[in-house]
Amino acid sequence: MVSYSIQSRGGIRNFSLTTKIIFLNVLFYFVSLILLAIYGEEFFLNNLALTPSLILSGKSLWTFITSIFVHGSFFHLFANMFSLYFVGGFLEKLIGKKRFFWVYFISGIFGGIFYILASMFFGNLLVPAVGASGAIFGLLGVLAVLVPYSRIYLIAGPLILIVLEVLLDGILPANLLGVVTVIFNILIILMIFSLFSFRSSFRKIALPIELPMWSLPFVAIIPLSIIGLFVSLPIGNSAHFGGLVVGVLYGFYLRKKYPRKTNQIRRAFK
Repeated sequence: MVSYSIQSRGGIRNFSLTTKIIFLNVLFYFVSLILLAIYGEEFFLNNLALTPSLILSGKSLWTFITSIFVHGSFFHLFANMFSLYFVGGFLEKLIGKKRFFWVYFISGIFGGIFYILASMFFGNLLVPAVGASGAIFGLLGVLAVLVPYSRIYLIAGPLILIVLEVLLDGILPANLLGVVTVIFNILIILMIFSLFSFRSSFRKIALPIELPMWSLPFVAIIPLSIIGLFVSLPIGNSAHFGGLVVGVLYGFYLRKKYPRKTNQIRRAFK
């Protein structure tokens, strides 16, 4: 979906904005690892992650921005950037770089705001949040409105493994749980890459579920939110919902302001 060709002149300027954001996230990840190694976990949580208790006390307000580009693990980074590669590349071509940038950025910030609000009423104010998921769900929200009937796959396999890992936490001893976590992460990466296989039998290990675009954000949020009522999942569903709200609202704004163009797009991707 995205062209990565580089001409002899222009350099990185010829990359798509989606690609640049992916590079920026990767850069932030390695910089955060360096800062974590030098200054420790407290510095990381106070200055990079979004921690509700600090925000509500008027501290570390800049983490509304830094938390969008920081990830808690390489797998977390990989999963988000894989999603951004496809979702972002598609939407950027539909609405252009400028609109794409602001949707991504504002969705990420509102994802953080929703996370703070949810922590105030339902969660733990001391639990920090990091990751681009809120911003990515904003992109999905725009696509759900502009191309609601285009087909997309939800990869159910990784979600099942994440839930299973949480359920095993507290049951298995720490050393065995560490081994299971490594195995699960390898399986998840294998599932993701299996989607590129020419063999349909191999792609099935990811448990892909074909869905219309309009339903994907809700299918990705609602079941995990219900499970989260009983099990503490390492997934910020409130941030996902916040980003999604921004994306959906912006999608309807575009449909109202540019009815002819958005209807053409809608028909083209049925």
